Amino acid sequence: MEVSSSHNGSNMMWFFKDRGFDDNSIQGMFRKCKRLENTHQERASENWEYFKGIGIQERKLPSIVSKCPKILVLGLNEKIVPMVECLKTLGTKPHEVTSAITKFPHILSHSVEEKLCPLLAFFQALGIPEKQLGKIILLNPRLISYSIETKLAEIVDFLASLGLNKDGMIGKVIVKDPYIMGYSVDKRLRPTSQFLKSIGLSEPDLQAVTLNFPELLSRDVEKVLQPNYAYLKKCGFQDQQIVSLVIGFPPILIKSIKNSLEPRIKFLVEVMGRQVEEVIDYPCFFRHGLKRRLVSRHKLLKQRNLNCSLSEMLDCNQKKFLIKFSLL
Repeated sequence: MEVSSSHNGSNMMWFFKDRGFDDNSIQGMFRKCKRLENTHQERASENWEYFKGIGIQERKLPSIVSKCPKILVLGLNEKIVPMVECLKTLGTKPHEVTSAITKFPHILSHSVEEKLCPLLAFFQALGIPEKQLGKIILLNPRLISYSIETKLAEIVDFLASLGLNKDGMIGKVIVKDPYIMGYSVDKRLRPTSQFLKSIGLSEPDLQAVTLNFPELLSRDVEKVLQPNYAYLKKCGFQDQQIVSLVIGFPPILIKSIKNSLEPRIKFLVEVMGRQVEEVIDYPCFFRHGLKRRLVSRHKLLKQRNLNCSLSEMLDCNQKKFLIKFSLL
């Protein structure tokens, strides 16, 4: 498909060429945004310069514009500036707004009054503190593109169905993991919650896990959770022991088996000479770095022929560890 031979279309062709875009990228942008053909180069240049002026690095602009070429045709003072200024009031650090635009430039094509304000009101109604609202939007700017009625409200209803319907629980979940609002209830969140129940988590257990580590709910059962569960069974853990591990350290079901779980269990058994069951009393064993924490501390204890539980060994910073075992 070729770009229209209109005068403006030709001008825009040179606009893109001057900024290093190749022919395929240019054709793709004209297909994505028909309005480019009728856009004056002056408007596109003005918008481009504005983006540089707010701190977006010029080397990143081609990628941003390729994602959403519409941002070059939008009215600067009518659309873009109001959104940027509003986003600035939500941020606490200078780079947060430009980072959000880089991740999801389509945010600039939405209306402050029609989309952003209702979205902020929706989250406030869930008990999310005002200072946290900006964090949510800027961390996951794609939220502005979701329908409140058909998408976000459905996820809130689902979380409420898990029993997270008091004391601002749902708001706490969203603050911890704003990306959870982008998943499908039927294709991802509900199947994951059903899997967790099937391996033995009670309703209070599931509530606790969701509050502590909501990312677990958005992981694929067949690709991630089921293989990790099968690996733990293979290591000799019984059903209720796995439930204890998941409650104590929910990421255990999404950590890489090859790069995280297996090396730590192997070190625990073959080097430290401990039983795998010991981690049931201290599931956070899997949180600690293998070389920086496990290997170094085990080596120090072994040199002094000292014995202790995993929690005594690991559940403190380095200074307290050294003091506790008189290793200073």
